[in-house]
Amino acid sequence: MKQQGFTLIELIIVIVILGILAVTAAPKFIDIQSDATASTLQGAKAAIQGGAQLVYAKSAIAGEQNNANAGDGATTTTDDVIIGTVRVETENGYPDADSHDSAMLAGWADLPSTEWVFVGAGAGDADEPPAGSFGIHPVGATVDFTASGIDGASCHILYTNSAGDGAAPAVTVVAGNC
Repeated sequence: MKQQGFTLIELIIVIVILGILAVTAAPKFIDIQSDATASTLQGAKAAIQGGAQLVYAKSAIAGEQNNANAGDGATTTTDDVIIGTVRVETENGYPDADSHDSAMLAGWADLPSTEWVFVGAGAGDADEPPAGSFGIHPVGATVDFTASGIDGASCHILYTNSAGDGAAPAVTVVAGNC
């Protein structure tokens, strides 16, 4: 019995077809990375919102949900709660962005510091959130805290203090540059 292989023309046609498929399919697979990062930001937003609600519940149980943060830094004031072993400063019962740091955030939100970068409030420049807020972003992400729309040219989450009694803090996701 005689064995036959593919002709050179048949092999070239298959290679051309595979090339066309690669050119049309590759952009869809390349974009999956940014979609995954944007979805991760949404998950982190939910973790922050859920954690903030738990802090509020603990403040409400203590009857301190309407207390404004005095900003005195004392550990026995009526504007903080203890979550596990972490003292969390509060503003109107919710975590106070102005006095937060990465250790305090880790006390009420499950966001690993190996994957997320905490940025405290500063002057409101592109690399610092405005006063009354803090930001987090994935390690290695491009960040511009002046961008505010979901499709803005940044990759971050911005937590902004509660506006008053009973008002939840604003948690904004900007994922246009993830």
